[in-house]
Formats: sequence, C-alpha cells, structure tokens
Amino acid sequence: MFTLFHSVQLCKNLAEKNDNDSTIKDIQSALYELCWHVIQGNFKLDLAASVLSDMMELRDDMASILADVFCILDIETSSLEEKNKRDHYTQLVGACLVSPYAILKERLDPETLESLGLIKQAHQFNQKIVKIKTKLFYKQQKFNLLREENEGYAKLITELGQDLSGSITSHLVLESIKSLIGCFNLDPNRVLDIILEVYECRSDQDEFFLPLIKSYMCEPLTLCHILGFKFKFNQEPSEETPTSLYHIAAALLHHNLIELEDLYVHLMPLDASIVEEHKREITEAKQIARKLTMVVVPSEKTEDKEREKEKEEEKNDKPPDNQKLGLLEALLRIGDWHHAQSIMDQMPAFYATSHKAIALALCQLVHLTVEPLYRRAGVPKGAKGCVMRPLRNKRAPRPAESFEDLRRDVFSMLCYLGPHLSHDPILFAKIVRLGKGFMKEDTLLSCFLSVADQVLLPSLSLMECNACMSEELWGLFKLFPYQHRYRLYGQWKNETYTSHPLLVKVKAQTVDRAKYIMKRLTKENVKPSGRQIGKLSHSNPTILFDYILSQIQWYDNLIGPVVDSLKYLTSLNYDVMACILAQALHSVLCLPMAVNVTNMLTNSLASLCGAVFRKYPIELAGLLQYVTNTLKAGKSFDLLILKEVVQKMAGIEITDEMTSEQMEAMTGGEQLKAEGGYFGQIRNTKKSSQRLKDALLDHELALPLCLLMAQQRNGVVFLEGGEKHLKLVGKLYDQCHDTLVQFGGFLASNLSTEDYIKRVPSIDILCNQFHTPHDAAFFLSRPMYGHQILSKYDELKKAEKGNRQQQKVHKYVAACELVMSPVHEAVVSLHPPRVWDDLRPQFYATFWSLTMYDLAVPHSAYDREVKKLQAQVKAIEENPDVPLNKKKKEKERCTALQDKLQEEEKKQLEHVQRVLHRLKLEKDNWLLAKSTKNETITKFLQLCLFPRCIFSAIDAVYCARFVELVHQQKTPNFCTLLCYDRVFSDIIYTVASCTENESRRYGRFLCCMLETVTRWHSDRAVYEKECGNYPGFLTIFRATGFDGGNKADQLDYENFRHVVHKWHYKLTKASVHCLETGEYTHIRNILIVLTKILPCYPKVLNLGQALECRVHKICQEEKEKRPDLYALAMGYSGQLKGRKVHMVPENEFHHKEQPVRSATPASQQNGPGATAKPAGNASKSEEGAGEDADRSKEKSQGTTKPVTKANSTAAKVTTSNGNGATNSTKAIKDRDDKEKSGKEKKEKKEKTPGSTPETKGDSRREKQRDERGAAGKEERVPREGKEKTPKADRDKQKAEEKSSKEENKAKAGNGEPQEPTRERDPGAKEPKSKEKGGDRSAVSGSLKSPVPRSESAESERDHKRRKIDTHSSPSHSSSVKVSMHHINYISVARSTSREREMDKKESENIRGRSKEKKTETEKDRKDRKRVSIGGHPVLREWGRCYSTIQSISENANLEYVI
Repeated sequence: MFTLFHSVQLCKNLAEKNDNDSTIKDIQSALYELCWHVIQGNFKLDLAASVLSDMMELRDDMASILADVFCILDIETSSLEEKNKRDHYTQLVGACLVSPYAILKERLDPETLESLGLIKQAHQFNQKIVKIKTKLFYKQQKFNLLREENEGYAKLITELGQDLSGSITSHLVLESIKSLIGCFNLDPNRVLDIILEVYECRSDQDEFFLPLIKSYMCEPLTLCHILGFKFKFNQEPSEETPTSLYHIAAALLHHNLIELEDLYVHLMPLDASIVEEHKREITEAKQIARKLTMVVVPSEKTEDKEREKEKEEEKNDKPPDNQKLGLLEALLRIGDWHHAQSIMDQMPAFYATSHKAIALALCQLVHLTVEPLYRRAGVPKGAKGCVMRPLRNKRAPRPAESFEDLRRDVFSMLCYLGPHLSHDPILFAKIVRLGKGFMKEDTLLSCFLSVADQVLLPSLSLMECNACMSEELWGLFKLFPYQHRYRLYGQWKNETYTSHPLLVKVKAQTVDRAKYIMKRLTKENVKPSGRQIGKLSHSNPTILFDYILSQIQWYDNLIGPVVDSLKYLTSLNYDVMACILAQALHSVLCLPMAVNVTNMLTNSLASLCGAVFRKYPIELAGLLQYVTNTLKAGKSFDLLILKEVVQKMAGIEITDEMTSEQMEAMTGGEQLKAEGGYFGQIRNTKKSSQRLKDALLDHELALPLCLLMAQQRNGVVFLEGGEKHLKLVGKLYDQCHDTLVQFGGFLASNLSTEDYIKRVPSIDILCNQFHTPHDAAFFLSRPMYGHQILSKYDELKKAEKGNRQQQKVHKYVAACELVMSPVHEAVVSLHPPRVWDDLRPQFYATFWSLTMYDLAVPHSAYDREVKKLQAQVKAIEENPDVPLNKKKKEKERCTALQDKLQEEEKKQLEHVQRVLHRLKLEKDNWLLAKSTKNETITKFLQLCLFPRCIFSAIDAVYCARFVELVHQQKTPNFCTLLCYDRVFSDIIYTVASCTENESRRYGRFLCCMLETVTRWHSDRAVYEKECGNYPGFLTIFRATGFDGGNKADQLDYENFRHVVHKWHYKLTKASVHCLETGEYTHIRNILIVLTKILPCYPKVLNLGQALECRVHKICQEEKEKRPDLYALAMGYSGQLKGRKVHMVPENEFHHKEQPVRSATPASQQNGPGATAKPAGNASKSEEGAGEDADRSKEKSQGTTKPVTKANSTAAKVTTSNGNGATNSTKAIKDRDDKEKSGKEKKEKKEKTPGSTPETKGDSRREKQRDERGAAGKEERVPREGKEKTPKADRDKQKAEEKSSKEENKAKAGNGEPQEPTRERDPGAKEPKSKEKGGDRSAVSGSLKSPVPRSESAESERDHKRRKIDTHSSPSHSSSVKVSMHHINYISVARSTSREREMDKKESENIRGRSKEKKTETEKDRKDRKRVSIGGHPVLREWGRCYSTIQSISENANLEYVI
C-alpha cells in the first residue's frame, strides 16, 4: 500500500513539472512499476484500476503515456511462460481501457486487442491495416497537367496563405488574384474552390475571407454548387466531413452569401431518412421499456442484453455522418440562431438537440444571451460566478437586459432544447434563478410555466441523482400556487415521458429499479433502501412514487417501511408525493371495482397520507382542497383521508369503542384527553398540528370543510346512496359524521378565540343560510360560546377587581347572559313558533351549548393519570439501564405533566361550580307552566335529547347526565318520571333508524340512563334522598307550577320499583321484536344496543332468559347467512351468560303484589297487552277458538263493573304509550281478587300439560287457587246469573267484536296510532276557552270503545292471547316517527275540530255508561276525584304489563313471553 501511495504521489509531483521530456520518462517509469506489481499479484486489480483512472486527469497526454507502458508490458508478458501473469496483464488493461480506443489499437498487438475485445478478429484487422497503408503510401493522385499551369495555382495559394496580420486587406489580395487569373489563364471556378480550400484551412480569418469571397463572387448559386460538391465528396462511407467546412458554410450563410434552401439540398441524409431514424429510435426505446417490464427467464434476459450490447457497439463503431446536424452545430457556434432554427424546424422535435454537441452549442448560445440579465437579477448573494465573454458576431442574438427580452429569443431556444438542457446543469440553475427573480417582478408567468413544463422537468428526469438541482427547482416552484405545481407534475407524469426516446427508456429503467428496491424493502434495511429511493427520486419522482403507491394500495404492511425510508427526499420530491397521492386517490374512485376493494385501497392510501404528512414537512393545501372538491361533488369516500390526517397530525382520535376510563377522561380538559382519552397516545403533535391549522386558515378551508361535511351527511343517504347497499350507506354516513366530529374538535382545540369567532357565523346563519343540521351547527358553535363567555368573564374580572368567590360567580353569570342573549334570540328562527309554547329558547340554547366539561369534574380520571405518571417516575428511578441524563429528562416531563393535570383539574372544578350556579339561577325560567308535561317532554326528546345523544359518545353521556341534572336542580314543570318512561317505553323505531355507530352511542345513552335508574332502584335510602321530595316524581300534575313537598303526591319507592320493572319489560319486548324482524339493520343495531346496556340490563331472570332464547335462535339462523350478525349475536350471548349470576327473580326485583288493572277493554288498548299474536301461535288460536270465546265470556262476566260518571273526571297523565287507568278503590281490589281466583280455576281446567314454562309457577298458582277457590265460586255464580246475555245478543256482540278487531288490526298494520280520549283533572279547573285553544292540560287517557263496555271486555282475554307477541304501533300521545337522520317525535294531537268531535263522542259515551252503572257508590266517585299513587299512568302501564306476563306464563312457552 505504501508503494502504491508512493507511485501516485510521484506521478502527481511529476505532472506539475514543466520539463516535458524528463517528466514523461519519470511518469512512464512510475506507471511501469505500478503495473508490474499488479501483474506480479502484489496489488489488487480494482485498487490499481481506480488509481490509474484518477491519474488520467493529471495530464492531457496521460492516456498516450499509459498506452506506451501497456505496449512494453504486452511485449514482456507475451514472452513469459507464466500464464497467470499474462492473465493479470489482460485484466489490468481491460479494467482501465484508455479512451479513445484508437490509441490502444495503434500500440498493442492484434492478438492482444482481440483478447481485450477491442477488435473482433486479429486476421481481419491485419488485412485492413495493409489496405489502408497501400492507399496512403502507394496510390498515385491524378492531375490535370495539360490546361492549367501549376505555377499560377502555386502563386495563388502563396498569396492566400500569407501572413494577414499586417496591412494586407482583402481588396489588395483580390487585385493580385485577378492578375494571376489573367496571367496564367486560371479557371475562375477553380480559383474560387482554392479560395474556399484556403479559407477552410484558415477558418479563424473570417474578417479577411468573407469580404474577399463577397467581392470575388458573381453568382451565389455558383458558390453554393462548389460547397455542395465539397459536401458531396465527404459523403462516402469512409469519409468524414471536416469541421472547418461546416464553419465556412455557416459563415457564408450567416452573411447571406448563399441561401440555406440552395445548400440544404446538397446535404445528407435526406429528411425522410431522419424521420425514419427517429421513428426507429422511438420503437426501439418502447421495446426496451416493454422488455424491462416483462417477466423474463434469467437465461433469456442475459441473451437479450448481449444482443443489445452488440447493437450498441456497432452504432458506436460507425456513427452516422449527418451533414445537416454538423452545419447546425456550426451555425449555433457562430450565433446564427435564425438559420439554425430553420434547420431544426425541418427535423422531428428534439431530434437535433438529442445529439450532445448540438445541445451544448445551443446551451452556450443561451448562456451568452442571458448573461447580462443573470448578472443583474439571478446571481445569489455571495456568489461570484464565471463571467462569459459575448460573441464578436454582431448578428448574433442580442443579450437580454430585462425579463421582456427573454421573450424575444431565449424562451424559443429553451423550447428547442427541451429535455437536453440536462447536458448543462449550470445553465439549468441559471434559468431557475432567473425564474425566481421573475416571480418577484410578477411578469411572464405563462412563459415560465411553459419552460418548466417543456424544459426544466424533462431535463431533471435525464439528470442522474442531482439533489442540488431538485432543491434549486423547488426554490422556483414553491413560488407558484399549488394548482400550477400540480398541473406541472401531472403533465410530467402522464405526457413528458412519451415525447422522446430517451425519456421512454428512463421511465422504464426507473420502474425496473423501483421494483428492485421495493422487493427488498423491509423494516431492517430501511436506511440503505431509503438512500436508494432518495437517489432515484431526485430525477424521476413521479414515476417512482406512482409505483410505490400502487404497491402500498395492495400491501398495506409496506406503509411503515416506506414512510421511514422517505427521509432522504428533497423538498420538491415531498411536494410531488402529495400530488401523486391525490391523483392515486382520484384514480381509485374512478376504477370500476367492487366497493370493498375501493374501500381497502382508499384505507391504505389514507393511512399513508396521515403518516407521511405528519412526519415530513409537506404542504397540505392540495390534499385538503382535493377533499373539499370531492365533497362538493357529493362524494364522501375520501373523507377517510381527512380523518387519518387529523388523527395523525393532531393526535385527535375518534372511536365509539371507548372504555369507561377513556370516556371519563374525555370529559376533562385537553391535557387529560391527550393522556387518557385515546387508545394510541400520539405525542409531539405540536408542530404537525400547527402546519395543519396554518394550511386550513391560509386557504380558508376550515369552515367550508365543516359545512360540506355537515351537509354531506344527508347527501350520503339521499344523493350518494341511491343505488348503494344500506350497509354501505350507513358506513359512509358514519365516516362523514365521525370526520366532522373529529375535525370540529381539532378546530376547537387549536384555533385561537379570535380565529374561531371570526370564521364561524352565528347559529341562525349556519342553519338558515348554509342549511346546516341543527346538531352540527351547535357542535360548531359550542366552542365559540365557551370562548366568548370566558373572554367576557375575564373582562369583567379586570374591570371590577374582587377576589371573593361569590363575586366571581356573579360576574360569570353576567358574562353568560351577555353572550347567550343573542343566541336565545337567534334560536327562535330555527323552529316553528308552536315549539316555543312548550320549551323556552333559553332552555334549548342551554342544553345545546353545554358539554360534559361544564357539568362534572372527572376526579377519578385525573387521579388515575397522576398515579400513572408517578409510577412512571418510580420505574425510571429503579431502572439502572437508563442513562442519568435521560432519567432526568423523563422525570421532568412526568412531573410537568402531573402539574398540568392538577392545575387543569382545579381549573375545571371552579368552572363547573360556576356553571352549576348559573343553571340554578336559570332553571325557574326553562319550562313554561302553561304547557302540558307531555308536550314539554315530547319537544325535549324531539329537539334536544335524541338528536344529541347519537351525535357522539360524549354527547350520549352528556344527555343522560343533563336529564339527571335537570331533575336534581328541581326544575319546575319537568316530569323526570315521564321523561324516563318515554325514553325506555319503545325504542324500536329509534334503534331501527340508527346507523352502526349511532346505535353504539344510543346504547351508551340508554346505559347511562339505566345506571341512574338502577341506582335509585337498588337502595330505598338513595331513592328517598334523590327522588323522594323532587317535583320530577310527582304523580299529580296541575296546570300551575308545583315543586313538591306533599308526600301523598310523590311516587313511593315500591311503586317506583314496579315502574322500573315495566321499563325492563318494555326494553325486552322491543329487543325481541327487532330480533324477530329478520331485517339486517334491526338485528345489528339491537345487538349493539343490548351489548352497550348489558351492565344494567337485563336484571330480571325471566326477561334475560327470553332474550337468551331469541339471541340463540339468531345465532343458529345467521351462522351461514350473515357472519357479521352471527359474530355480534355470539358475542352478546357469551356476555349475557356471564351476567346471568347478577340476575334476580322477579319477586326480588320488585314487590309482586299486582296493582289493580284498569277496566279499559284490552281490544282498545295500545299497551303491550294489545300487540298482535306471533304467526307461530296461529294454529293454536284457530284450534282453541271455542275455548277462547268461553274464556272471553267468562272474563267479561267476572270482571265487568259499571263505571259511573265520575270516571270521566278522573285525572289522567300522558305517558309514552298513551295508556291511562282510573284510580282503583278498595272495593274494586276485593272484587278483582275474587275474580282472579275464579279465572285461574277455569284456566287450570283448559290448560294442557307442558304449556307452563316453569313448575314453580304451577305450584304457586295451584296454591293460590286452593286458597281462593271457594270465594271465587261464590262470587262467580250470582254474577253469571245477573249478567247473562241472550244468545241473539251474544251473536251481535261477537259480530261487533270481530269488526272492532279488524279495525284495530288495520290501524296497527298501517302504523296509525289509535286516538286516545282526553280526560281532565278535577283539581285543575281550566276555562273552556283554554281547552278550545289547544293549550289545555288535559291529557290522553284510556281509549273509549264504541260498543258497550261489557261487550268489549268480553274479548280482552282473547286479544291478549292473540296479539301479545307481535308489536304494533303504540298509541303514544306523541307518536314516534323516525327517519334515517331526524328522529322526529310528532304529536298525535289532532286539529281543534277533531278534538271537539272526540270530546263530543266522549261525553256521549260517558252519559251512556252513567245510565248503565248507577249502582256505583258516592264514596267511589269521591275517591276517583283525586288521583292516588296507583292512578299514575306509568303504574297503570306496569299493571297491564304485569297482567300480560302472568297470562303468558300460564298459556305460552317462555320463548313467547315478550
């Protein structure tokens, strides 16, 4: 190694000396010594070859010196016997072949040349040498010695060849030439030819010869013929046209001594041949590209490569002598752009500049043209640069002094140059820098865009791995709007690579190399693969990224390695990546593929977008505008991109599958959300979220994206989802909604108060002008209200300094009034005026403007996160492997987070206290006393609770918490019991109208509501404390406000347990109905809801068993049909079995002493006892028709009691199902006990073995029958005699009963709620005018039958057994009518005329019944004037449910209990 270094150093020193002879000899000795060591095997061949190649640059004649050394070694090694030394010599020469090869061909033996591959055969080479020598040395020249005298020509040549530096001018020489022609009789054309010959030899004397020829020549055509003859002479295959001839032709053309059209016909090859050659090159390039993309067997591949190599060698051996291109080069060298442009126009595009010499000549001309302007406006600060001298030719293009001058010649030159500007990177940089300067002056934008499209980007593709040029070009491109940039990138990718054979080859090679890299890319080799990707992307990023994205779409496990490997990209490459991503996303949507495939490809690209944009500084404007444009077009697939970008860049995660701990953390401040609210804690999002925010604000996309997403939710269903599957429509709706929630959360947490208020309009403008749904409008406005209140609160605190807590609270309330007063006025326009008859705008705005952050402090979540951080600190301290500096850093981070969390908890606690105080002051003005409780609850559910509880998981918890808070605040005129009853009584329509994610939120809402109910149900003390003296649990509602306090008016604990059991029964009934429909949406949603409410429901054993049987049936039916439903059902079934140990028998859940049932006929009820019988029991119903008739008759005889006029005045309270019952007295209770014993005895006789579900129930009922059998028998006999009806009357009753049944079935089948009657509370004496106005406190009670009461009561038992298991539309006082997006609970209250008609019918029925029932005592009427606890409509509903359960358990299997 020392010798090698010594040799290299010696050669460098010798190369710097001036003494040529001694230096050459010393260099030869050093090279000889070096090569001999290689031949001996002392030095490595590759090391020596690299050293020799480096030494070639030391001197211009170093190649010749090295060839002499090789010649000597060739002679020496050929005589050696050791073949290995000869092989070493051959390998050495082959490793460092001297260029040009002609030197080696001169010095080495033919055999050696043959072994090196420089010649094909040594024998043929020797023959060729002999022929050439013969031609040179032995062939005689022909002379015309007869006519001309050689002396004259000799004198002519002497005259022309003299020294022209003196005072000799062309005029003097011309006079001498004329004398010689006349003296020696010389041919003038021959003289002209000799003048041209001498000019050719002295081509630097343009100033002398051009005036001479111009003065001598008579006709331009003659001169053109002589030049054409010279060009013709050099068109032989073995001849090569000299450069000097091109020069004199160009000079003559430039000075207009000849015409280009006259000379052009003498030049070869023909234009047609040039066109054919160009087409052939394109075809060959496409073939090469096709071979690179084809899968070829390795052996075939090597053969193809060898053939291609041979063809290239043949081309290199005999380059075509194109005289047109030679003349073109000469014209460019002297600056004749006009004639050069004319020649290039005759050829295919970029054909001329594809030859390097012409490209360099044109680049040189551009250099000279732009030099003055570049010096003024393009040279960077601190750069010197090489000053270029202008051409001496005055006819050359004028140098550009301003940007307008570039339009004259420079732009056209660059367009002719095209992609071959790659030959001159310096000129490339100059043009780019001029572009930067031009952008500052803001002119000629279209010209520079054309140059970038046609010249700069194609030239960059032909530059090999030039990162500097890429960064330089980005300096220009970043000044363009992204629309111009993306257009340029699109043309670069789709059009540029087809314009030239070289670019076709480059594209194929890039794809081939990209395949090679991607096949080997793994997590382990990210760094080396990333470098290769970086090198490849500097020149051809569009092709590379297009291929990478195509792979990622199908193999998403490449996302991680690819993202990590992109760290070696330039800024231009990152921008190109963003553009190609947008194109790929658009192309995916345009492909005719299945939806699931499209969704998979979009998911992969969206994940890549999120990861890439977070990790690297890529401009987001283009991608965000793309998403905005797709939303404008009514397409929501690409919202997944925005969702991923926001999640990765801002760390905001949206999921409905949150744990209870995460949900609790999400109710806290921003720090608590980041620490405990998301599954994956994405840290260090400050910079990336700032970039996203800046992109949104700079391009004004924040509000448009929100509004478009809010509008697109409905568009998914009504516009986009017309031909799509319902499941897909639900997925798209959920995706749109989740992205809106996520994006709105990002804006709320990242935008400043001023930015947010500036961009979000008022609520009435959002809803009325932009047609934003109300829930989304309040979601966007809610942070604005919070910001405004806090800022106003701070202003008031600063204005009046006071530290007392009470003063702060009053200031906060004042700030809320100032901010929310305009909102209260604005929300009035959102709904019809009749809405505000039941709700106050203040209550409506308060509900929609608050969040869980305002209502409660998650102390346990804060404590949990603080303990986690403390545990981390402890683990760090105990870990000995962690360095001290890292320990210190981590401990500081954890300690800082603890302090932030504790400070945030304290801040939230103060805020919640202020909010609760504000609500306490406002609650008295929330609800109107004049409105009915039912209408109030209806509007509250319709406009507030249901729309918000399905908006997000946090909103679901908020809704449940808000209802509890309104109850705890003892809000006047708010019936908590009625609200809960309406929520639980019938969930079928709500569940059926939800999407998958909405059903999860709705289930979470129901679970939170059930948690509150279960807490009250589980402990009497808790119930008495939280509900006992609250107005929400009143059982008497008056028209005037009433705050409770009378214990007799409150619902007691045991009756509340009855009500809770009724709610559980209703949930079970609705769940079984949804499971039995067979509809995919119904089954999926109810299974999701049941899974969510599993902690609180079912609690009763028989209800749980009913659910378990139905879910088990679903598992069996859907196992092969719909696997997703099967998976849901199996999951719920397993969890339900696990919860079985927590279920209790019914008698433990509530006291089973049954409340007295209403005497209202079952055929007219719309409660759970009036539902249709399942199809499975149809045959049983037909077979037992006679028995059913007998039982109906017996029941009518045993239970029918005269009802007096006082029944019409009993107070009614509207409930969720519209059923009411009159108050029962002690006499009725005694009578019903006797009737029950007689009925059970009768049914026991008719019952078949195995019809009861449980033996326990059999023994219980038998015992009851024995105890009360005698009394029932005595009671039944006189009543049968007293109320017996003639046969003709019974037939008439049956006919009327049948018609009544058909009417009820028709109403139930049409989904029409049956019209309830209206009764008034005698304690609330309202004027008649108020009733007519529709603002009465009268509420719906039990339905009145058009037939006599005894006739309708006869069919009660029959209807219960026939219709118990099929759900019909319940006759709510406000019927539930649900669409996919708006859950509208529309009141069933008829018009004023219809109400009057019903009142009239009601009064007639009451008068008729009062005549038949005069036996009712005065005591009964007095008792019925006041509604007792048993008269509450919720309890009456429970009574009917209880009766239904009893009858079912006696007459049906457990499977049909509900």
